[in-house]
Amino acid sequence: MLGRRAVALLQLLLDRAGLPVSKDALVHAAWGGSAMADNNLTVQIAALRKVLSSEAAADNWIETLPRRGYRYVGPAVTRSDPGEARLGPPLLLPNKASIAVLPFSNLSGNPEHRYLADGMVDDVISGLSRIKSLFVAARNSSFTYRGEAVDVQRVGRELGVRYVLEGSVRKEGGRVRVTATLIDSQTGAQIWAERYDRSSGDIFALQDEIAQSVVGSMAPSVRRAEIDRVKRKRPESLDAYDLVLRAQMDVDSGMPEQVARALTLLERAIALDPSYALAHGNAAMCHHCLFLRAGLQEANRAASIDHARSAMLHGSDDAAALTLAGFSLGMDGHDRGAAFTALEAALSISPSSALAYILGSVILGWGGEPERAIEWSEKGLRLSPFDPWAFAAYDAQAMSHGLLGNHEEACRAAYRSVQANPAHSITYVQLAAALVRLDRLSEARAAAARVLELHPSFRFGRHFSGVNCAPALAESLGKALREAGLPE
Repeated sequence: MLGRRAVALLQLLLDRAGLPVSKDALVHAAWGGSAMADNNLTVQIAALRKVLSSEAAADNWIETLPRRGYRYVGPAVTRSDPGEARLGPPLLLPNKASIAVLPFSNLSGNPEHRYLADGMVDDVISGLSRIKSLFVAARNSSFTYRGEAVDVQRVGRELGVRYVLEGSVRKEGGRVRVTATLIDSQTGAQIWAERYDRSSGDIFALQDEIAQSVVGSMAPSVRRAEIDRVKRKRPESLDAYDLVLRAQMDVDSGMPEQVARALTLLERAIALDPSYALAHGNAAMCHHCLFLRAGLQEANRAASIDHARSAMLHGSDDAAALTLAGFSLGMDGHDRGAAFTALEAALSISPSSALAYILGSVILGWGGEPERAIEWSEKGLRLSPFDPWAFAAYDAQAMSHGLLGNHEEACRAAYRSVQANPAHSITYVQLAAALVRLDRLSEARAAAARVLELHPSFRFGRHFSGVNCAPALAESLGKALREAGLPE
């Protein structure tokens, strides 16, 4: 007699009869987010083959695909499928990232705990729905799959979505464990997975915290997957949305050569759609980078501010556009009041916007508000620890801990920033200052040399003026940088 895991594996293989099924997809179907030994899948497949062999001399119906997975190659099987009533022509995918959040499995063994799993899904759907660049399948559609061993590729066809989020909730005593996995419904490939262990003292605060973590962590994964998808498209097929996605990795690099390349694509997007707020927001970020790292040219500063204002004009309901606009207004426009008006509006739309917290921490750091800068950076990193902009949050921590006199903490944060983006000169600026304060002068001078290697025209006095550095920070940081050997 087969156990439930072997049955789940067989069902998935039959659902995709004749097609390769990856090991990851099989593991997810049978074990979900549970921990398992590496050989468990092999054991279950062997059990399936044994049963098939004893019943029908068919131990070769499940084919092993080395380093890829398995495939069912036996005769067609007619089965009663509770989802058959939904089958029809596949829905066309929207022209933007699209996702369905399936009901999370209740693994607690207590049916009364199902409310916790359902509440988690409701909060995740609500959070995702606030991200303008996502199409999110309605709760009532995704919940029709409750209780099924779901084939995510079928879900993608039936709901017309590219990505599917699955998960589970287990409540034991005073602890709750939530797992979440994001899958590409077109390929069956796992994009992202995470596990959360929390106290269940306040269940509603717990739901909010985990939902924000899931949404915040997932958004960069969806964006990266969409960027990869667009990179494979023929250039002549690109529309404004695709142009912005294609530009995104270069924008996030913070490197002058890359952002100049991104601007070419963003200008094409804006020409196609002059009211595209996110295109304006990204263009503002590009000009900000060029202003600070390519000669402090007034034309770049003015362009950054102009695009930021256009992003705010056309993107009052777009958290990402408001975030980028706020950063440019704060850093290049030296208007921190306007910056935080935009950032707080972004967070009211999407409370899990890691980028809003990360970029806000940079503004607060240069503005001489170290405690708030550290608080905002930690929130951003908790929501998205592997964010492309994580280096900026660590920069904010480094300068803020340095101003507070926590020099060991400042040095640790600076090293994390260097690790996250070793090609960005400002990461080494903060490292050089932290090392001076720890009397590690030879290491500080090596970091300073790296600054000038990456950014030969760097002069810390001009940089401080460009970002409107708070006087107390300018005095403290400037003293350390002079000792490290950086020119003023």
